[in-house]
Amino acid sequence: MRAGEMSLFLRFTGCNLRCAKEEGPKSIGGFDCDTEFESGRSMTAEEVVAWCRETLAAGMGGEELPEDHRPWIVLTGGEPALQVDAALCDALHAAGFRLAIETNGSISLDGLPLDWITVSPKVAEHAVRQRVADEVKYVRGHGQAIPRPACEARHKLISPAFDGLATDPRAVAWCFELIKRHPDWRLSPQHHKLWGVR
Repeated sequence: MRAGEMSLFLRFTGCNLRCAKEEGPKSIGGFDCDTEFESGRSMTAEEVVAWCRETLAAGMGGEELPEDHRPWIVLTGGEPALQVDAALCDALHAAGFRLAIETNGSISLDGLPLDWITVSPKVAEHAVRQRVADEVKYVRGHGQAIPRPACEARHKLISPAFDGLATDPRAVAWCFELIKRHPDWRLSPQHHKLWGVR
C-alpha cells in the first residue's frame, strides 16, 4: 500500500523459516525465497542510525532532506522480528525516521513502537503470532487459493510468484483471476523485481 514512497530498506540477517517451492516443515510451499541470509555484521543502534543517515544522504546525491520530511525505514529480512527491539525503534524514531516492518508473522511484535506493519505469512495460519497489521501480503503461485488470514489487517494483497527474477505469466494470470473473484484483495506485484532494483 505504500508503494512509491521513499523508503530505505534495512535488511536483517537470519530467518526462522526456509521458503521453498515444495511444502515442508518450515515452508507452506509455492515459491523459493530469494533472500541471502548468511552475510551481515553486528551493529549497535547508533551505528544503524548513522548508516541510515549516510545511505539516505548518498541516495540524495549529498543533498539534505527537508526538515519536515520523515523518511521511511523498512525493517526487513530474513525475519527482522528476531532482532528488532524497542531500543532500536526508539533510536530510529529519535533520528526522525518512520518505521515500517515486513515480517513473516511468526513472532509477535507486541510492545514495539512501529508506524506500519506488513505481515507476509510463510507458515500455516494457526502458526501466525502477529494478529494485527496494517496490511497482509501473500505470494501466490498458479493454483494457490486466496488465503484466509489469521492476522487482521486493513489491506489485503497478493503478489504473483516469480521464477527467480522472471515473471511467471501463469501466476500473474491466476492472481488476476483471484482478485476478480475477491474484490476485497488487491494485486501487489513485486516492483523491485520487475525493475531490477536491489
